[in-house]
Amino acid sequence: MLLTIVFSPQDHAESFAPSVDLDVGRRMMALRSFIDGYQQSFTALETIPQPVVVAIQGACIGGGVDLVTSADIRMCTADAWFSVKEVDVGMAADVGSLQRLPRVVGSASLVREWCFTGRKVPAAEALSAGLVSRVLPTREALAAEALALCVEIAAKSPLAVSGTKAMLNYSRDHSVRESLDHVAMWNAAALQSQDVMKAMQATTARQTPIFSKL
Repeated sequence: MLLTIVFSPQDHAESFAPSVDLDVGRRMMALRSFIDGYQQSFTALETIPQPVVVAIQGACIGGGVDLVTSADIRMCTADAWFSVKEVDVGMAADVGSLQRLPRVVGSASLVREWCFTGRKVPAAEALSAGLVSRVLPTREALAAEALALCVEIAAKSPLAVSGTKAMLNYSRDHSVRESLDHVAMWNAAALQSQDVMKAMQATTARQTPIFSKL
């Protein structure tokens, strides 16, 4: 699926400009509701059961960084670059970059440098920092690689894949002990599914398993 997001300047202006007849507290509440809606729309990529693979070409700026950090797997072309640009327009990024980048990139110092300066981060640096897992030379190579990865994942048990995503997300936000308890509870049910038996039988027979859809 190709996802294209277009932000209308007019819509932005109307959304960010609550009625002047409202007092400051009510304007704050209106803006808070607007921001919360944007946050939820980006978080949806993180919370849906299916893995989300994003293929990035060219500039990935501001909201683009918010969006791709909500995804499970990121890859890009060699000419791609990233920028947490909100600081240059007088605001702190508010729909995910500041919350997710520190969990994606291993260096807090580097993340803060990116966010404080809004500078361009080239593909090679994004790869070395862990923001993306693959860099491809062309748009065509990127599309082929992303599609091949999606096909490979789609051939797996949907229960296993969705469970793995859920456990990874849970473990990111909880302690090891809590995460172990959580996956034990999950697998107490999931291990009774037909997918486990189908996978074992297919492995033994050296065949490709066919799983039911969720």
